Amino acid sequence: MTKSLNNALPKFSAAMTNDKTFHLSDLSDKKFVLYFYPKDNTPGCTTESIAFRDLHGEFQAAGVEVFGLSRDSIRSHESFKSKLELPFELISDPDENICNLFDVIKMKNMYGKQVRGIERSTFVIDGSGKIVKEWRGVKVNGHVNDVLEFVNASTS
Repeated sequence: MTKSLNNALPKFSAAMTNDKTFHLSDLSDKKFVLYFYPKDNTPGCTTESIAFRDLHGEFQAAGVEVFGLSRDSIRSHESFKSKLELPFELISDPDENICNLFDVIKMKNMYGKQVRGIERSTFVIDGSGKIVKEWRGVKVNGHVNDVLEFVNASTS
């Protein structure tokens, strides 16, 4: 069951770093960014996460939380988060429940083979749990700046 723009998401929860649990209901009345990335410690995912890290203060100044999500384990996420000194939590979705909700699992070509994986995607979700902006098939360079620009324009 996927949701489209301006439809409220069903309540969901998932394990995240720092022994926390992400609950959509905890973010009522708060706008947040949820970015889906394929795998911890890969070049594109590292670059994207560093960009969110480096602009994290500006997202917070706009009143917007940031969360990253992949299918990696909490253990992998903890290592990735620590290595990159990420100031936000990473959500683990090994069963692809949230990935399926957002329809980000796609067939991709990797080294000439078809594999199932996360299509790099980012969503801005408002305080009522509605997706207000989505980017799919994201190219890393400049993307986080585009997200921040949207967030700043929609909160001013």
